[in-house]
Order: sequence, then structure tokens, then C-alpha cells
Amino acid sequence: MPLSPTPTAASPNARRCLVLAALRLFAEKGFDGATTRTICEMAGANVSAIRYYFGDKAGLYRAAYTEPMGDMPCHSSLETYANLPLPAALRLFFREFLEPLKKGEELRLAMKLRFREMLEPKGAWQEEIDAEIKPQHDALVSMIKQHLGLAEADDDVQRLAFAVIGMGVHFYVGQDVVATIAPHLLESPADIDTLADRLAAYAVAMINSEAQRREETADATLI
Repeated sequence: MPLSPTPTAASPNARRCLVLAALRLFAEKGFDGATTRTICEMAGANVSAIRYYFGDKAGLYRAAYTEPMGDMPCHSSLETYANLPLPAALRLFFREFLEPLKKGEELRLAMKLRFREMLEPKGAWQEEIDAEIKPQHDALVSMIKQHLGLAEADDDVQRLAFAVIGMGVHFYVGQDVVATIAPHLLESPADIDTLADRLAAYAVAMINSEAQRREETADATLI
């Protein structure tokens, strides 16, 4: 969906428009290159609105970095996943993980800002790893441990967790590739839900394959 904030200074959507304008300009120009004056001009807001809503430019940057992704990426608790059969747990996991892809242009800019943050770090990427990405990874590791009947995660569980989530990550970082090769895969919310269901099925197969490998390895040691 296009990003075209056009509020008046008194608009109840002023804060949202500032976030969208900042998202676009920070993604295109970086933190230093995007001035607060230009952001406010694009948003149709007074410069003082930044201080009112966000405190300062750094606060606006944090909002532009985090808010467009919503409650991403892991909504459900470990208990929720643990109480579901593996296929259902993974289907829920991937549906939640891929939900932001339904945001269209807003999501593309959010990813562009993340790429820039990695090159010009302002601390937001590390915060995202600590607050969102690691808990998400831990939830996936917990699912795999439970299915394999393990008390602790070993290196192969970690490898498998990274491989499973990597299937979904590619649709974020490789959006241009997908759009060039098979754009219909992400055309509609229904297409994205279908993708989530397919990735869940692939993940089940991967985890079952690891279970079989472990069983064969254990049998070989008894011979």
C-alpha cells in the first residue's frame, strides 16, 4: 500500500503520519541524512510535534523502526506453542511471523531501514535481536526440543532452528527476488497465509528428518 501521509497539523493522525514520513526518509537517507524539518514537511506537521510525541529525533527514529512492524514477530507464548501438536504450533508460528508481509510498501521500507541500521547502527538492531528475535528463536527451539524429547538444546537443535526460521526470513530480505521470480506468492493476505502453512509443513518434515537421523545414529552405536 502506498505511503502518502497528508495530515493537517491538528490531525488526530499526526503522530502516525510523522512515523510514516520518518520511516520513508530514514530508510532512504539514514538517520543523519533525514532532517526533522524535511520529515515534518512530508508529514504536514510542525517541528514541535516531534518533541511532543517522541521527545527528540532519536525517539522518532525508534518509533519509525519498530512501529510499522507491529507486534512482530512472536505473538504467542511458549505455553501456547507447547500445548499444540507440532504441525499446529508451527502453522501458528509462521502465520504470526509472516503477518507483517501484509503491510506491503510499509514493510518494504521497514526492511530497507533495517538494512541501513546494520550498516549505520544506532542501537535499534541489537535491541530488536534481544527483545524480539532471540525470544522468537527460543520459542522455536522449545518446539523442536519438545518434539525430539530433549531436555536441552544441542548444536544440531540450534542449526535446525536457524534453518527453519531461515525459510521465512528469506521472504523478508529477498522480497525483490520473490517479486521478480514469483510475485504472486505475496500478492494478497490469503497468499501470505498459504505461504505460512506451506512453510510450517516443510518445517515439520525437517524436524522429523532430524528425529530420524538421531534415531539412526543411536541405533548405529548399539551395533
